[in-house]
Amino acid sequence: MRHARGYRRLNRTHEHRKALFANMAGSLIEHEQIKTTLPKAKELRRIVEKLITLGKRGDLHARRQAASQLKQDAYVAKLFEVLGPRYKDRQGGYVRVLKAGFRYGDMAPMAIIEFVDRDPAAKGAGDKARLEAEEAVAEE
Repeated sequence: MRHARGYRRLNRTHEHRKALFANMAGSLIEHEQIKTTLPKAKELRRIVEKLITLGKRGDLHARRQAASQLKQDAYVAKLFEVLGPRYKDRQGGYVRVLKAGFRYGDMAPMAIIEFVDRDPAAKGAGDKARLEAEEAVAEE
């Protein structure tokens, strides 16, 4: 029986797990869709759902709580300015996990985790903007 077993440890220390999910949550907020292993996606869903709820609250305390979990201020800004208002009428279930086959190297089950009403243009938008800025600097 699984009594009093609250989360998956994923063969990592507490600090490593905290950093892993902070990075993954930031990437999911930035790109709105990422591909990872199925157990990581299922654990990330719990964390991101709570962050979206903080984004819906929108007060200063919620912003500080989200900033303590996320690595960059840009992720916190997008969480409170874009994602919080987008899901203000939805009562949970902001993220879906889709199974995506198995990884070639070690047959690990893979999954795609994405926001329910995601913006398709958000995936890779940051990278495109960075490349355009680098090209503009190179031309000058």
